[in-house]
Amino acid sequence: MKMDHSLPLEYSTEENKLKILGFWIFLGAEIMLFATLFATYFTLVGRTAGGPTGAGIFEITPVLIETLLLLTSSFTVGLGIHAMRLGRKKAMIGFFITTLLLGLAFIGVEIYEFVHYVHVGAGLQTSAFTSILLTTLGTHGIHVTIGLFWGLFIVLQVWKRGLTPQTANKSFIFSLYWHFLDIIWIFIFSFIYLKGMM
Repeated sequence: MKMDHSLPLEYSTEENKLKILGFWIFLGAEIMLFATLFATYFTLVGRTAGGPTGAGIFEITPVLIETLLLLTSSFTVGLGIHAMRLGRKKAMIGFFITTLLLGLAFIGVEIYEFVHYVHVGAGLQTSAFTSILLTTLGTHGIHVTIGLFWGLFIVLQVWKRGLTPQTANKSFIFSLYWHFLDIIWIFIFSFIYLKGMM
């Protein structure tokens, strides 16, 4: 395996470069998934069938907490990649663990939010609006949950094997995924929550 030492570790082999390119292509498919969910949401947002509206069920405090948690986690995963590029294994692991804890807290707040929705009568079968709302939020939440397990496996690999071209590549690809989830959340925050509260 030929390595190019002039590039960051995650790009240091041809295989690593191809894996990163392949992951960008995968993210293109994920963008289409969320674009479809957003398009469906915008089509069905007014179809409440006499059930609750966004203005009636959205609470600003949990949404702001979720946003703060996810934005901070995106920052810490970036610090983890920076530490990785400096060869600082313990710092990189520390930042990744912080990222995962923030992601876990985000899921905890989202579970609270879902319980609140069901409690106020906004279930999957209440209306087209609540159905697509919960589907969109749930799809993002499932992606974050998958990311938590994925990130944990990467932390364990880096702890065991150190910073190699393979573990660096996996870590960098994970960071792309995590940043992607953060970007999707910004759209959810702006176009579902803020718009729905007006």
